[in-house]
Amino acid sequence: MNPTDTRPAIAFQGEPGAYSHQACHEAMPDHVALPCATFEDTIEAVRTHRAALAMLPVENTTYGRVADIHRLLPESGLHIVAEAFVRVHINLLGVPGARLEDVRVAQSHTVLLGQCRAFLRAHDIRAEIAADTAGSARHVAEAGDPALAALASDLAGEIYGLAPLARHIEDQSTNTTRFLIMAPKPDYARRGEAGMMTTFVFRVRNIPAALYKAMGGFATNGVNMTKLESYMVDGSFTATQFYADIEGHPDDRNVRLALDELDYFCTKLELLGVYPADPRRR
Repeated sequence: MNPTDTRPAIAFQGEPGAYSHQACHEAMPDHVALPCATFEDTIEAVRTHRAALAMLPVENTTYGRVADIHRLLPESGLHIVAEAFVRVHINLLGVPGARLEDVRVAQSHTVLLGQCRAFLRAHDIRAEIAADTAGSARHVAEAGDPALAALASDLAGEIYGLAPLARHIEDQSTNTTRFLIMAPKPDYARRGEAGMMTTFVFRVRNIPAALYKAMGGFATNGVNMTKLESYMVDGSFTATQFYADIEGHPDDRNVRLALDELDYFCTKLELLGVYPADPRRR
């Protein structure tokens, strides 16, 4: 960060040029991006007021959910105030002067390598796992070897002075990552033009068919649940917590009735955020 930049900061996990950095640029252009080493560090940057917001990836249309994020969110003390859908375009980046036929090895995070299998196989390029995408770009720039390339974003190429040897090489043309923007305080105001989303975690009571009964309220009240995931907590195979996204605002009558019914069957129900749906969700 530039110490003379007076804009509020938004923290992200990764090095400059990471896709989370791109998400900060696209979704919050009036904030300065603050790189952090881990997701925990990203959250802590907001809790210690080094940043006003945090940008956290939660799922990708090709790879699936981002490990550990759903476990971190309830304990973070932060609140979801927005979501951002970012189209992930993957480029093969090499040192200036390199050609596609020179490349023998491509470095990147395992997630991106898995999203470009067809391209790498077609060009007989060996995939090499690295810690992250932007770090791979930095390493390629430092190595100066035309046989070594990185799979990364346009932004990473610009930052580290690399040339695009092939652009948009991802296997899936709809490859998109969903990010959540987190803040210290919740914002329940209705905003945006694509409707509202509500995210919460819950634990059901230890009675037969509790989850089935708890979910019934969403069906009978016409509430669309777009995500429901479970994970174990407290090191126990019997202590299960559920993470859910639904369409609507808690003040909507049908949402209120559904949440009231859910609460009856729960030992815990906690709102993580009420926020506008990204228009690209549709």
